[in-house]
Amino acid sequence: MNHPKASPFARIEQEVGLSKITVEYSRPSAKGRTLFGNQLNGAPGLVPYGRIWRVGANESTKITFSTNVIIDDNSLDKGTYALYAFPYENKWEIVFHKNLTHWGDGRKNYDPNEDALRLTLLPTEVKDFQESFLISFDDIDHNGTLMNWNWGTTQISIPIHFDTKAIMKVQIADKLSNAPSAQTYYEIARYYQEQNIHTNEAKGYVERAIELGGDTYYFHRVRSLILADLKMFDEAITAAKISMKLAEKEGKDEFVRLNQDNIAHWKALSIIKK
Repeated sequence: MNHPKASPFARIEQEVGLSKITVEYSRPSAKGRTLFGNQLNGAPGLVPYGRIWRVGANESTKITFSTNVIIDDNSLDKGTYALYAFPYENKWEIVFHKNLTHWGDGRKNYDPNEDALRLTLLPTEVKDFQESFLISFDDIDHNGTLMNWNWGTTQISIPIHFDTKAIMKVQIADKLSNAPSAQTYYEIARYYQEQNIHTNEAKGYVERAIELGGDTYYFHRVRSLILADLKMFDEAITAAKISMKLAEKEGKDEFVRLNQDNIAHWKALSIIKK
């Protein structure tokens, strides 16, 4: 019989730069129980200290990385792993496990020799009580994120990093060698500007985009940002005015406001520079 689960299944996908993290787990609820360690009467809590935990309920929690990844300064190959944890009062051991066949935590079948990675992290106590166990991602940028586990007032934060710059370097080289379009040059310039790298090259690429693709508000906006990064504020203001005028024609109010804000800021910086 198909019946409602006490710990319902959840699946979360998170893009990080050019990589993707997928987590599949079940979410148990506290329901007034002691979660970690021992109860006040000495009886074990729901997750006793020192015992393997499946990081959720029902089947073992699975995590998949689409590209090679660095977990808290430790390299891990792309692929799917079972997530386990060994909670203690003042530390947690986090395990990325290669054997995906165990149901739940594996208990007696668990073999530490099949660990792909084991690391130790410190738990933190948070103010807000999390009733149902939650895995989430925060502090996301092109190169990494924090994977947070929250249950009750306990939080574990796992730093995850991808070498997105290396992935982009290969992709950029491939695109530039294969009849690049105006959009190709623009996207490279925008990426360089967002990452604050190769600024002079970014200027050349966005100007090549304008040469091939004509005037667009987004081409000139990125050019204005790059010029400002190069401390060429008067030129940046001119480019932003062009972008603002083109955005007005297309009804892009948000970009009109963004350009207005940038122009005011760069005017102030230009006066200071002079």
